[in-house]
Formats: sequence, C-alpha cells, structure tokens
Amino acid sequence: MSLTTCLLPFSQSSTAPFASTCCCHLAASSSNFPVSSRDYHSSFRSESLVLKGRGSNLCRRFCGLKFWILKSLNLRQGSHRKHQTVKELKTRSEHTLLSDERVGFAEETGAADLRPEETILGTHLVAGSHKAGDTPSVTEQFVDGLSDVPRGVSLCIAVVGATGELARGKIFPALFALYYSGYLPEDVGIFGYSRKNLTDEDLRSIIASTLTCRVDHQENCGDKIDAFLSKTYYINGGYDNREGMSRLDERMKQIEGVSKANRIFYLSVPQEALVDVACNIGDKAQAPQGWTRIIVEKPFGFNSHSSHQLTQSLLSKFEEKQIYRIDHMLGRNLIENLTVLRFSNLVFEPLWNRTYIRNVQVVLFSLYSDGYGIIRDIFHSHILQTIALLTMEPPVSLDGEDIRNEKPYIDNARWDGVPFLVRVGTGLIKHRVEIRVQFRHVPGNIYRDNIGINIDLGTNELILRDEPDEAILVKINNKVPGLGLQLDASELNLLYKDRRCRYSTEVPDSYEHLIHDVIDGDNHLFMRSDEVEAAWKILSPVLEEIDKHHTAPELYEFGGRGPVGAYYLWAKHGVPWADD
Repeated sequence: MSLTTCLLPFSQSSTAPFASTCCCHLAASSSNFPVSSRDYHSSFRSESLVLKGRGSNLCRRFCGLKFWILKSLNLRQGSHRKHQTVKELKTRSEHTLLSDERVGFAEETGAADLRPEETILGTHLVAGSHKAGDTPSVTEQFVDGLSDVPRGVSLCIAVVGATGELARGKIFPALFALYYSGYLPEDVGIFGYSRKNLTDEDLRSIIASTLTCRVDHQENCGDKIDAFLSKTYYINGGYDNREGMSRLDERMKQIEGVSKANRIFYLSVPQEALVDVACNIGDKAQAPQGWTRIIVEKPFGFNSHSSHQLTQSLLSKFEEKQIYRIDHMLGRNLIENLTVLRFSNLVFEPLWNRTYIRNVQVVLFSLYSDGYGIIRDIFHSHILQTIALLTMEPPVSLDGEDIRNEKPYIDNARWDGVPFLVRVGTGLIKHRVEIRVQFRHVPGNIYRDNIGINIDLGTNELILRDEPDEAILVKINNKVPGLGLQLDASELNLLYKDRRCRYSTEVPDSYEHLIHDVIDGDNHLFMRSDEVEAAWKILSPVLEEIDKHHTAPELYEFGGRGPVGAYYLWAKHGVPWADD
C-alpha cells in the first residue's frame, strides 16, 4: 500500500481556485495500476505539472482526470461554490475504460485503468450541482475535448524491397484488399523500404495504379484507396541495412506513438540479401512492446547446407514462432480443402490409406518459373507440403503447431506401397493444377464385363482442381439410361464458378490469405525449420546425383504434353497418368 501526494498548479487556468492544489490521498495496490514511465502531456498548453512521491504516476492520472472534469463543467474563475473531494476510485488492470474509438486518449493520459462509469465519483462534484452519471456523460465530454491528442497505430507492416515487382504486383494489392475488406485495422501503418531515393508520395504513386477493389463489393472504392495510401510511408534504407533499419525503426516509433504496436516485416528481397536484412531487423527494428513476425520468401536455401545456414541465421535473431516461410501456392483454396475434405467428411477418412487408395498424382503445369529451378522453387515447398497435408495423420486440433506436428513425408504404415506420382513443368499444353486420388478396383467386380475392355476407366477417383476451373470432382460408375446394361464413368461436380449464387464471396488471392494468416498468427501453411530440413533430406540426394553425373533434362516441345520419359515412369509402377 502506498500514500501519494502531488502538487498540480495550473497557471492562468479558469479553474485555478479549485485546482491550484491537488492533494491525492489514495490507497492502491501496485499490481492493479500498470503505470507508464511516460511524462504527462496535457492537451492544454498553459498548464505546468509538479509531481511528488513514489505514486506520482497514479496521482498524475487522477489529477488529470479531475482537472478535465472541472474544466468540462465550465467552472468560472472566482466562483465560490464549495468543491468537494472525490471519495471513491475503482480500478481494473486488464480491461479498457473507453470504446475503440477513444482508445487513443486513454493510452495518452493513462486513464485506461479508470472506470468512471462504475462510480468513480461517489459524491457531488460541486455542491448542489452535477452528480456522477448525469447526462451529458462526463466521459464523453472528457474524450471529445481531447480530440487533438495524437493516436498511434496498433499494427505496422513493412515491405522490404518495396519497389520490386513482387511488392508492386502482389504484396501491396493484397494488403489493400485486406484493408478494404476490413481485415486490417483502421489504425494500421504500411511502410515501404528500399534503396531508392523516394518520398512518401513517390511510393504512393507507384502502388496506386496496382490497387483495385473487390468485384463483389465496390462501395467507396476511391475513398478506401485514398485512406490506404494516406497510411503508407517510405523509408530509404540506402546500402547499409543496419542504418536503414534504424531509420525504419525510428519512423515506425513516430507513427506508433505510445501504442503497444505489433510489427510484420515482409522480406521481398533476393536470397543473397536475406540474411543481412533479417539480422538487422532482429537487431534494430523489432517491436519494443508488441510481437514481431517476419515473412521469408522461398526458396529456403539451395541445398541442405545452405538451408541449414539460413535457418541458423534466422534463429539467432528470432524465435521459431516469429518466422513465416511463405509459399504463395500454399495459400490457394485447394490446399485448405485437403484437410477439410478429409477430416470433416466421414465418407473419406476410412478410405484414406493403402488398403483403398491405388495411387496419388500431383499435377502442376505452370506457365513460368523463376531462375532457381523447379526442384528448388516448386518441389521443395509447394509439392512436398501439398503431399504432407494430403497424407498427414489427424491432428489433435486446428492449431498451427498441432497440424505441423502431424505432417509426415509419406514414409509410414498408412501409405506403405502407394506410389505418389508428381508431374511439374513449364511451357506445357495448358496451365493446370490438380491432385488426383485414384482408388483401387472393386475386388471381384460383377460389372467388370459391362465397364469395357479398359478397367482403369472405371476406377473411382477424387479430383481436387485449382486450375483451370477450381472444382472438387468425384468420379463414379453409373448405368447408362436405356434397356441395356452398360456402365459409364461420370463426375459428381462441385464447380465453384457454378456456385456463385451460393458462394457470393470472391475467392481471395493467395497472398491475401497468407498475409491474413500471419496477422492472425496461424502458421499451419508455413514451413517450420524441421520441415525445411526434412524436405532437403529428400531432394538433396537427387540434386547431388544430377550434378555428379551432369544429367541433362529431357527436352520436350513447347506447348506439348511434356517429355516422353514421363510415360515410362508410370509404366514402371503400373499406374497410368490420369489425363483429361
């Protein structure tokens, strides 16, 4: 328990006769009053403040509140009405006094721990005059009169490499889409960081042309774009990231004010610059009070050794829970449907094993790839993560860590002997992304003669398609209408574009999905360090074998179906490719 006395003189104040001396005799538990080390800044420019005693912060809050109440009641200088003391003060430690729109004031004055609406004032403020609870609310007057108090932001998002193609074409549009749809707080701060000598307005002009509003709701589009751009700032990092991150940190602190803000750093930088940028963020720009998260683009190293070095560098500055290794292809709706279909539908889970599944085929025909190669760029992250989610054991919950803990890489009893065939390539006949789960033939099928000579055409199949048209298809056998008994293979079709009336929401871009997950702290679609290491244990021997024997890839015709050798691969396992 502590006893506090403070002296609070207000020069040339209309309430000087009443507030010239503020004596606070308050008994309070220190655990209930999380005091701030900040100096008090009043919205009234002429006041001075003198504080004495160990509990000066507590007294400061009370006297500041007391002074404003008196001012809000328009007390006149020279008034001889008797001023009575405040008898009761209730506190709380983990709740807020004011609504969201008033939080800025509560943080600035330290009044967030006070609850005037729960009888802060136990007696008349002025004899024969106002009582606690009279309207208009003293709290409303208290806040409205301090509308000029600066309010900080609650979330800062920095895009490092802000002038690059990825940032301009994907990251900033995704951030605006989240903001437009209400998934970013209004008090967000967006920061662009690069080596170019630009201003805030220059950055805003660069990204403005890339911003579009949702097709399904375009209300106030122009106003939203203007509001988003007004929250966007630029920092010239120069060629020394240590100094650059210090400048970014200072600019963030200016925008954050006294708020307990969180920070996200999206590292849209070349691999050779990744470690330097990340380490300097860790040293110079982490959030002083809130959490910090970094988003790292693939590839995550070029082999086992380089990947291990990268992981150790990141873990030397950040905890594992702060690192989000992003692969935009894992943000597709198809990937989320893998676990939903399995674990929310009884019809699939009992069949999800080697007893019923003949093979699994993952097909990704892309229009382009970057210079890192398909194995490092696509296979390491996207393909293996897709297979891991497809084959995982049921997690104990949907928590990101629980899902990560159950991701295998096929080598278990459930999938023993089941071939997983992967076709990945660029410049092929069309853009195509799908997963096909082929089931075994029906033992002793009595309709075998009615299916036709190719029994594979009668194989049940689950098809999860992302491109060209997102769909979930189940291939079954049915009787052809008529007097005869002939069977045909048909597809039960959930084609998303045909369900627009039912699913009116536009499917978000994968970057929107994944950035939203980072904000929420949901990491199940991001690779953990042990997952990265396990993937390289599979792929490093393949790359080493290719380098050792100088193996040249088989060429194929642009716009064709791929190399002929791929067909020999399925013949080796007795499994045909499931083409259209």
